Amino acid sequence: PSPRSCKPNRANEEALRCEIEELKQKDLALDQEIAQLLSEGYSLEELEKHISLLHEYNDIKDAGQMLLGKLAVIRGVTTKQLYPEYDLELSD
Repeated sequence: PSPRSCKPNRANEEALRCEIEELKQKDLALDQEIAQLLSEGYSLEELEKHISLLHEYNDIKDAGQMLLGKLAVIRGVTTKQLYPEYDLELSD
């Protein structure tokens, strides 16, 4: 690459400034949301525990979806067709 290609152009600089501003706004919104939850009596430890449990739930759900997908392939059906057999709702 030529030395010229390493220099950011005005469009790139403006795009970065815009992205930085959006991230600052998201950070501020999250800080406000945390302050709101704290004012409602939630503790940071409790919020962190809920987030951790949500991550664990999502990991388990993803594993279940993979298993259903593999079973569907073995049986030659769609995953959707397996839901009633295991009393699952499509929203699960």
